[in-house]
Amino acid sequence: MTDENVIKTGTTTVGIICKDGIVLAADKRATSGYLVADKKTDKIYAITENIAVTMAGTASDAQLLIKVLQSELSLKKIRSKRDITVREAANLAARLVYENIRKFSAIQGISHFVMGGRDSSGLYLYDIFADGTVSLCDEYISSGSGSVMAYGVLETLWKKDLSVDEGMKLAIKCINAAVQRDIASGNGFDIWTITKEGAKNVVTKIFSAKIEE
Repeated sequence: MTDENVIKTGTTTVGIICKDGIVLAADKRATSGYLVADKKTDKIYAITENIAVTMAGTASDAQLLIKVLQSELSLKKIRSKRDITVREAANLAARLVYENIRKFSAIQGISHFVMGGRDSSGLYLYDIFADGTVSLCDEYISSGSGSVMAYGVLETLWKKDLSVDEGMKLAIKCINAAVQRDIASGNGFDIWTITKEGAKNVVTKIFSAKIEE
């Protein structure tokens, strides 16, 4: 199997810090070379009740790492008898990504996560880059092939103390800008929020590309 045959979430994902929560957004398209392999891919996952991640990269690696992350954090909560902090989750994710990209394989395992979460000390947004680097972000972050277009919108329209509702509208603009120009992004989007009510999917929209006869 060549790299061109591997399904990738060549993608646009966005994370935005708001005054009352965090907004995560991602498009719905997965590609295999120039083929649209899936038009309804989920690219945002809850890993605890109050922490969620967006994924980009090689789909199989990213999905497996998310499952391992969910399991390890559940075990840690049981053993420690306390809620997991966002920092702990981010550091574990970064370690998994670091080990994954450095293992020998015929297919390079690339995964990039944006993690948003809430714990007793506040709201946090982390960029877990494909090489295992972990960075705390205090404004916004974007990943994937459409991130260049998303950053153009974020740099122009983001402002401090956005409400979650305003953050959601901004995230939709970011995804829309990306799907207009990035061939690996498209077919719809998911919007998640992380607030005092936990991490939840609040909007899912699928775009139809069918020609009406």
